[in-house]
Amino acid sequence: MNIATEGWPQRATPTNRFNGHVMTFRKIIETTAPRSVILIRLIVGAVFLSEGIQKFLYSAELGAGRFVKIGIPFPQIMGPFVGVTEIVCGTLILLGLLTRLAAIPLIINMLVAISSTKIPILLKSGFWSMAHESRTDFAMLLGSIFLLITGAGVWSLDAKLFAKSQRMEE
Repeated sequence: MNIATEGWPQRATPTNRFNGHVMTFRKIIETTAPRSVILIRLIVGAVFLSEGIQKFLYSAELGAGRFVKIGIPFPQIMGPFVGVTEIVCGTLILLGLLTRLAAIPLIINMLVAISSTKIPILLKSGFWSMAHESRTDFAMLLGSIFLLITGAGVWSLDAKLFAKSQRMEE
């Protein structure tokens, strides 16, 4: 052990920075979750993909028009933004590609949806009305949190990328 450098962080070199980024990327895509996780990915990804597409097909009812009704600021910007986010992240989850990263915006999306549309129902009509109206929102929120925690599972592009990164390291 070198007494002169003991306890001091390593000097940041391009190689050290690159290795740090590689390790972070590997932690994001690493997954040992069982094959059955694909079932959660399929439903979460398909619902978000479908909802994102519908925000463009029916923008007056589900996109910017709906955002105006519920008081979301800048609805003409936020409607398409949320639609694109749902399409991109839903597709990534279906593919099992960068699943943990894709789950984060979807969790935020669902928290905003619940707070802006379901909490008012709770306050106005009570628990059971809110529970009925929010069942899909809570299922999507919990499914997204599940994918954030477990990753995409072994039947995913994340698993293939992780295996490839391990082979490259050897």
